[in-house]
Amino acid sequence: MAHTCCVIGCNVRSRDRKGNKPENGLSFHSFPTWKQHEGARVADVTKRQRLAWIAAVKRPDIKFSSISKHLLVCSRHFHSGKPAYVMDETNPDWVPVLHMGHSGILTSNSDRRRRRQKQRSPVREVVECEGEACAEVTHEEQPELDTTEDQHHDHLAKEAAGQSCVGQVEAELAAANVENLDLTVRHTEATRQTKDCVCCEQSRAEVNRLLEENRKLQSQLKKTELNENFLKDDTEKVRYYTGLPCFVILLAVFNNVKAFLPASQKLTHFQMLLLTLMRLRLDLPVQHLCHLFNISHKTLSSVFTDTIDVLYARLGALVHWPERHCLQATMPPQFIETFGKRVAIIVDCFEIRIERPSNLKARAQTYSHCKGTHTMKYLIGITPLGAISFISKGWGGCSFG
Repeated sequence: MAHTCCVIGCNVRSRDRKGNKPENGLSFHSFPTWKQHEGARVADVTKRQRLAWIAAVKRPDIKFSSISKHLLVCSRHFHSGKPAYVMDETNPDWVPVLHMGHSGILTSNSDRRRRRQKQRSPVREVVECEGEACAEVTHEEQPELDTTEDQHHDHLAKEAAGQSCVGQVEAELAAANVENLDLTVRHTEATRQTKDCVCCEQSRAEVNRLLEENRKLQSQLKKTELNENFLKDDTEKVRYYTGLPCFVILLAVFNNVKAFLPASQKLTHFQMLLLTLMRLRLDLPVQHLCHLFNISHKTLSSVFTDTIDVLYARLGALVHWPERHCLQATMPPQFIETFGKRVAIIVDCFEIRIERPSNLKARAQTYSHCKGTHTMKYLIGITPLGAISFISKGWGGCSFG
């Protein structure tokens, strides 16, 4: 469908008679909409912009309450080729101003009528006053029939001088009225510009306040999110939540496993690793972790299982039994003073609680009479330096007495 610019004398069309688009890349823009339900500030600005467009186009058939959607303004009437942002009132393209088909100051009908009355009323008063004076002079100083010819010429000369004085007075009054009109227009323009500047300053102040408030809220939100920023530059948090000594080692572990972690719609790869380490380190309830990461119980279970599998596949090679000379070379001085070279490994058995199995045989194998619940036991070996060097397979809680 072809569009036509509604500006007087423009008549630019979006397509020529053959239906082809012009090569100059013209665009067409509709009149601004008065947005009454987006706040008082937005309603005021959009209303003033709509009125300004109507005054700029200056067509009698365009009314504020009803503007057809087919009435468009082409890009030729804007400096940048398109209208400015509705809240950017200082932009020259906030209103179309180029090639508008008319010139002069855009004023309302009431302003024009008032100015015309100001221009005409003093002249009329002077003319009426001069008319009365002439009537009085004519009535009082009317020459008699028997006046001489010289007196008659003198009377005509006086009338001509009076008319020239009246014409001079009228010219001076007209010039004074024009000067007063210019002063009035300048004063009105200066007042409008002052109001616009005040509104612009208020708008900028409000925008800056909102930006600062948004910046503070984003900063506070980032501090509460469980991600890299939550643990960065805080060794105490890293030790408490993950059990690792520092953030650098945590990043090293993450870089080693992130390429193998499955994608999740709710969590990032770092959050998947952090969730798994927090559950292993703190043994937090599943429901509590769901609230912390804002995920469901099903999502947490699947994420934990997938991450555990990846950690076992990528980090399992780190659990190995070192050679005797490696152990002696890294043994702390306290062990050498106490045990000499007789110690090689520290053995420990630890037990973790599990859910109650549905299978009766598994239930009997995993029940621990010492703990009073279902558990799994593991035998581990730790080097004197503190590294885990051996992990056995899992045994039920009833094993080893």
